[in-house]
Amino acid sequence: MADAHSVVATIQPAITLLGLGIGAALVARSVRLNPIVGYLGLGLGLSGLGMADAFNGPLVAAMAEAGVMFLLFNLGLHFSLGRIRAEAGNIFGFGTLQMVVAGGAFAALLAAFGLPVTFAVIAGFGLGLSSTAVVIGLVRERGQEDCPVGRAAQSILIFQDIAAIMLLVAAGALASGGAMLPALGLAGAKALAAFGVAVLFARFLTEPLFAMIARAGTTEVYTATALFIALAAGWATGMAGLSLTLGAFLGGMAVADSRYRILVQTEIDAFRGLFLSFFFISVGLSIDPAMLVEDWLLVTGLSLAVIALKCGFNVVAALLNRWSVPGSIQLGFLLGQGSEFTLVLLALPAVAGLVEARLVSALITAIAISLAVTPFVSNIGRKLAGRLRAGPPDAKLAGDDAPVLIIGMTPAGRAVADALAFNGIGYLALEPDHDRFQIALADGYHVHRANPADPRSWDAIGMERRAVLVVATGQIEASRELTPLARERLPQIARVIAVPGADAIEEFSALGMLPVDMSVSGGAERLTDLVFSALGRQRELPVPGLARDDALPRAA
Repeated sequence: MADAHSVVATIQPAITLLGLGIGAALVARSVRLNPIVGYLGLGLGLSGLGMADAFNGPLVAAMAEAGVMFLLFNLGLHFSLGRIRAEAGNIFGFGTLQMVVAGGAFAALLAAFGLPVTFAVIAGFGLGLSSTAVVIGLVRERGQEDCPVGRAAQSILIFQDIAAIMLLVAAGALASGGAMLPALGLAGAKALAAFGVAVLFARFLTEPLFAMIARAGTTEVYTATALFIALAAGWATGMAGLSLTLGAFLGGMAVADSRYRILVQTEIDAFRGLFLSFFFISVGLSIDPAMLVEDWLLVTGLSLAVIALKCGFNVVAALLNRWSVPGSIQLGFLLGQGSEFTLVLLALPAVAGLVEARLVSALITAIAISLAVTPFVSNIGRKLAGRLRAGPPDAKLAGDDAPVLIIGMTPAGRAVADALAFNGIGYLALEPDHDRFQIALADGYHVHRANPADPRSWDAIGMERRAVLVVATGQIEASRELTPLARERLPQIARVIAVPGADAIEEFSALGMLPVDMSVSGGAERLTDLVFSALGRQRELPVPGLARDDALPRAA
């Protein structure tokens, strides 16, 4: 009986947070906010009620860490070795530039305020880091993984993960009194060795391993294998003195080129979302309400300064990397928060002992606040970028002579647009929904606001010049009504439509359209393949190139 009570006491905090997290996510969704905001608000509320200590046990901490690991594993699944090579300029070029500009500027400011040089360098470059978990969560939530801003952010965060390891090693050398350069060199060698192991695993073990599992024919084994690779890779790098998240990323990268990648991603996604909620709740729990009350002026000033300066430094770095002003603003604001790694750095006694404890506590609280308000700050940058990109109306539609017309910039529509742009094929994108139009415009797509459900607009759209029509709005009623007229007036156009379920496949096939069931995994890929087949073009599965926002034309 005592053992049973011990187990109940151990899992009770996790179960309680899980239930409260479901409620927080539902409330956030009901008011059209990102669930991340709900999780952070829940943590802050519990902390304000004096309940933070009740949820700071090892189980909750382990689940929060696992969530970040699964997130980085998922990111690695999208960074094959080919993409790593193609994105090397952004990872090591743009990533280095961002850290030098933002981290160097913060370090110089801290030193200028009279703080010890060692603290200024470690804390300053720590402030140059951004939150991998928060940013990638937002990028995925918004469907920006393949947008220039989203891809650049992911590349920069990969470099920051490596830089964070070096900062942690430097802080450890400071604590032990050892030589710093040899410690940094050893950490770099370990990171290269871990990368080499991941490459060997990808080349020689991934396909045989999953082929053997496929012969077993049990879903449970796939799930267990996906979890094992994600957690074991993180554990291995952790045991080597590197970060758990770097190992998780490398584990995902090792599977990225495999034909079983989609299956692995499907298995890991549910766990990623579940465990990641614990991380965001933990961030909210880390905000000290007493500090907010006692030193509200200092904390507020530091929070505003960290966010404003970080956004500004990031914008400067992007401009130096030859980005456009709108793209620089959106990227700068997206990365305009502190990092969970910085919280760890400042909590180390060797670092915290260099300055007054009150300053360290205020700085930790300010960083936690910056994480909490990231969705709002990034939305400001997104709206500013959209206003700057809108400009005067075009005298001629972008993509006026393009062979493909895309209606609806949903995730499916974006996937088709990105694939066409990668292959140098022009398209004209239309979006009838105002909110979705504004978001697509802010993300850099050359999209126009129009309602093609009105046949009177077809001449202005130039419908007769198109070879393929892609309907990706998710609303099939209008397509059902207009199909007879479209078939009569535009017989030469191949019409591809994304439908929400298998029930509509037979109906739209009978109407002469090419329907794709988007409720099944891989629907966007099949939709894109159908478009290329209708064009009679061979689709190259491109490794995304350098993520400059002016390097990927969205329309002809």
